[in-house]
Amino acid sequence: MRERAEQVEHTRRSALVACAELAYEVPLAALTLARVAERAGVSVQTLLRQFGSREGLLDAAHEWGVREVLAERPADPGDLDASFDALMTHYEARGDGVLLLLGQESFEPRARLVTERGRQLHRDWVGTVFAPWLDVARDPEALWDELVVVTDVYAWKLLRRDRGMDAAWTARRMRALVDAVLAATTPAVVHD
Repeated sequence: MRERAEQVEHTRRSALVACAELAYEVPLAALTLARVAERAGVSVQTLLRQFGSREGLLDAAHEWGVREVLAERPADPGDLDASFDALMTHYEARGDGVLLLLGQESFEPRARLVTERGRQLHRDWVGTVFAPWLDVARDPEALWDELVVVTDVYAWKLLRRDRGMDAAWTARRMRALVDAVLAATTPAVVHD
């Protein structure tokens, strides 16, 4: 019985990983049960048994993806360097896929759902990581907005993809933007 439960969980995880990978590679309209099944090494019928429908699979993959993102992007207000490095690693791994989803949000309700949640997760991440600065800022809401902008995936895209710079250069430039915003908007008493 235990072996069967482990197999079911393994199959479920394989399907979630396959679905998430495909969501970062193809438009959501092209993300079919057949494609997910092929990538996961299972049958479409198995997916239907596990998730009930394509929508059920997409819902489960979205929730699984949120947990993965939170694990990849720890928000430690006591360690800006580690938190920022984790963000850059996350963008290197998932940035292009996120951009694909963002490009669909105006016409694909599922993409809009995912990207709205992603925006909120990013804003929350900024609020946690930069809490020591936000707590003493002259205008915390303005600082929060500015930090969201300079750490956003679009800032990464402009440097990494549009300018064609390598990962290390991109991270240095984005960190310089963060440091400039902090220096311009918070008292000098907060130190990293």
